[in-house]
Amino acid sequence: MHSSSMIRRFCCLQSATSPPSLSLSSKKKSLVFLGSPQVSATVLDALFNASSASDSLFEIAAIVTQPPARRDRGKKLLPSPLAKFALDIGFSSDLIFTPERAGEDNFLSNLRCLQPDLCITAAYGNILPSKFLNIPPLGTVNIHPSLLPLYRGAAPVQRALQDGVKETGVSLVFTVRELDAGPIIANERFEVDDEIKAPDLLSQLFSEGSKLLVRELPSIFDGSAKVKAQPQDHNKATLAPKINPEESWLSFDQEALVLHNKVRAFAGWPGTRAKVLVEKNGEQKTMELKIITTRVGIHKTILPKEVDDITFVKDALVFPCAGGTALEVIEVQLPGKKVVRADAFWNGLRGQKLKRLKEAI
Repeated sequence: MHSSSMIRRFCCLQSATSPPSLSLSSKKKSLVFLGSPQVSATVLDALFNASSASDSLFEIAAIVTQPPARRDRGKKLLPSPLAKFALDIGFSSDLIFTPERAGEDNFLSNLRCLQPDLCITAAYGNILPSKFLNIPPLGTVNIHPSLLPLYRGAAPVQRALQDGVKETGVSLVFTVRELDAGPIIANERFEVDDEIKAPDLLSQLFSEGSKLLVRELPSIFDGSAKVKAQPQDHNKATLAPKINPEESWLSFDQEALVLHNKVRAFAGWPGTRAKVLVEKNGEQKTMELKIITTRVGIHKTILPKEVDDITFVKDALVFPCAGGTALEVIEVQLPGKKVVRADAFWNGLRGQKLKRLKEAI
């Protein structure tokens, strides 16, 4: 990446230095896209495809994303998934900004230099201050994976699954200073099945959100979206706070459905963990398991005689839970090991007994 001063000089002089493919047509709107994880690359891909159409109303002037971070166990400093996608398809590295904060003076100077008509955000991950929001004349539009005003905040998909919702959706909203509280341009509803996990639902919602965005862009550009956008009912707002890794522990003094929803919600990151007792020849030791895939047991007859015993039935480890319910665990992972099916894990115990620990830790 170039230094801020080099980027700024490039931006201010881009009409003289950019190849024709990067110069912005005077008839087309200038759009800046902000995002970071892989799901935001889905949105950027849809925008690139739309911008390449012969009758396109806009061009992508720049991309803003999180700074490079250490991945692969901290060994390598790598760009965000969005930046990698943009570079892979040939977008100029000079037009990819990576500020630590969106309120940095150098970054805002660079943004003003570009004179964007509109900014689009999709899982960017940084708070946008007023001095940012004041730059694009058409405003900033965000793709939020919930039916706002429900689940405002950092983890809308995870918290919705944790609550066991049967329906969620994606909202296209104008960004204001208050978190996820801006007027709603449009939304799409989405049925949620009992087995889907957060990464898959997140991907599906951003895929739908990108289609919704492309469909609504003409109204955003001509100003009619501002007129039709509906204010949110703030009295109905619910929050989706950021997930704390300590929440990942399962407590078997809760009912199986609550635990199953938590496993689905926390899939990917931070995951869900449980501690169990391993018993052999009268000796006990504690084992930590990552719980990968579960379902709610429907047959009360599978519960063990000893209330804390974990059994194996058909294809699952059966954990007794509150209220006479049972959580069937289909896939598990030991620390530092690969994910395995429950039958392979059970066979590896070689006759050792498993007992649940009610408390999380």
